[in-house]
Amino acid sequence: MPELPEVESVRRGVDEWTAGTTITGAEVADPRILGTTSQRRIDPSAVSGFVSAVTGAHILKAERRGKFMWLSLGEGTVSSSVSVASSVPRPELGILVHLGMSGQLRIHPPGEEFHRHTRAVLHLDSDRELRFVDQRIFGHIGVQPLVHGYGRLVPASAIHIAPDPLEPAFDPERVVAELKKKRTAIKAALLDQTLVSGIGNIYADEALFRAGVHPLAVPARTRKSRLTAVLESATKVMSDALAVGGTSFDALYVNVNGESGYFDRALLVYGRGGQECVRCGTEIVKITVGGRGTHYCPVCQKAPRYR
Repeated sequence: MPELPEVESVRRGVDEWTAGTTITGAEVADPRILGTTSQRRIDPSAVSGFVSAVTGAHILKAERRGKFMWLSLGEGTVSSSVSVASSVPRPELGILVHLGMSGQLRIHPPGEEFHRHTRAVLHLDSDRELRFVDQRIFGHIGVQPLVHGYGRLVPASAIHIAPDPLEPAFDPERVVAELKKKRTAIKAALLDQTLVSGIGNIYADEALFRAGVHPLAVPARTRKSRLTAVLESATKVMSDALAVGGTSFDALYVNVNGESGYFDRALLVYGRGGQECVRCGTEIVKITVGGRGTHYCPVCQKAPRYR
């Protein structure tokens, strides 16, 4: 599943092409894309409702929190300046996009051939189309009200999602304090999107390796300084990944222009089970933590010894 760097790479491209445009029409080729994986029996009227809600809407900007992305809808232009923001109408609705396992947002000129897995299309007044392509249909798109969550407006279904390490609202001291209450494996805790968002399986493994913390370490019994080091490592590794477009293991992970990221070349432990550690030469071990494949070096990340 795309993690923070991959979703942010998509968001930047979408924002560049759509901010300031107006949606002149929409098409939904597969109604299942309007519901989550637990809501596959979609009312046929949902399609007409979606098309009606977005047609004529002005896209202010593309935004993101963790792995969630949305297009804020409204009138005029939203400024990031505090002195100006009060005079600009706040957006009340957003088009939430969750990429799921295989979702892509692609920009195309009208008339260009459709990918066979195209599920929905937004027609823009810029003579471009924003197409949602999803092979497995684990992703979804829909119009939602924007509500206040951790200091900013977010889609209603994402209100429980905590700030991610790359946004201003992120408070590492709060996260460390919450981690200290956790008695589960730290790898599992890092994947809890209500604690810190955006970190998935890849970057959790990479952050723990870089911080020298074993994935089975219990946060409640780990020094605060080490927990802080893990968060700092997560921030650094995701920033580095974002700089090169994220991690792409196959053709499903691309930006709006169809380009793949190449941070997979810089991964130190994830996906390297059985190979030598780049630091000490010890064989990288793969285990399962919380149902997720987890990679670590048994020398660089020593097993915790609790009394």
